[in-house]
Amino acid sequence: MEIGLSIIFILVLLGPLLIKKVEENIEVFLLVMGIVACMVSGVYSEMLFFIAATDPIFISIAVIIAGILFKWLQEPLSDMIHFIKDRIPFKLFIFMVVLLLGLISSVITAIIAALMLVFIVIELGLAKKDKLLLVILSCFSIGLGAALTPIGEPLSIVTISKLNGDFFYLLRLIGVEILLALLLFSFLAAIIIKSPGGEKERGGEHNQEENYEDIFIRGLKIYFFVMGLTFLGAGFEPFISAYFLGLDPSLLYWLNMSSAILDNATLAAAEINPDLSESVIRVILLGLMISGGMLVPGNIPNIIAAGKLGITSKDWAKYGVPIGLCVMVLYYFIVL
Repeated sequence: MEIGLSIIFILVLLGPLLIKKVEENIEVFLLVMGIVACMVSGVYSEMLFFIAATDPIFISIAVIIAGILFKWLQEPLSDMIHFIKDRIPFKLFIFMVVLLLGLISSVITAIIAALMLVFIVIELGLAKKDKLLLVILSCFSIGLGAALTPIGEPLSIVTISKLNGDFFYLLRLIGVEILLALLLFSFLAAIIIKSPGGEKERGGEHNQEENYEDIFIRGLKIYFFVMGLTFLGAGFEPFISAYFLGLDPSLLYWLNMSSAILDNATLAAAEINPDLSESVIRVILLGLMISGGMLVPGNIPNIIAAGKLGITSKDWAKYGVPIGLCVMVLYYFIVL
């Protein structure tokens, strides 16, 4: 089992980076790898298939509805974005985008926040590198901010359920650390993102009207993506339970970088239990959440933004991995 799962892990890590066909069909690839992982670990069952098939329904519907709304409201939303951008300094606008998307993702969900990010980036018409950096930094912010409430993302739901916490439990537990991270990503974006310059760049190369077929296909891709992550998480759970649990929390913090590929909600479900101290739970959660922005499969916002804006897995890793590693080192030595 260990050898088989190790091979699957390497394939999931390197496949989208090295093989273009895999990258172009990453949702189906993750689904196949997830099913194979479940077969290898012997956990595949009809109940697991039912869970994997039903869990993504709400997320996919939310993506489709949001896509339709953005299509209908494109012109007034575009006017509002440019109205605000034209009346405040560009650096302040970028700072506010990254910070506010992170904060409101805990209320409107990480998915809707990611779709808002895509719309904003399209309207700004940034240069390729600046667009890439803004998307990655914003997705780090969204992935962290969404965990503050059980509305934002599955990881927070799983954690609160396992610990019998109330609605604001995670806000009290890691709210300060997450706010510091959101401010860090916002300041970094404000410093390094350059203004697109002339009005002629408004909307950029990707500002084309999306048809309903595109919207439904994206919703279907998100369905397969989440389904694949569910299978991957379930397939690797026996391996995690056997080798991760009981490790020193500081080592677990670094091993949780695997959430850049695997479903961090499943990792949280396997690692967190009420017997752990709050300091250990804090270490586990921050390791899972920070590393989620390093690669495209790490978070749903990543896959939505990368797919809609044509960002390759290799380009994402080029900036996402060093940014994530730097933040993890910073938190390990200063915050944790």
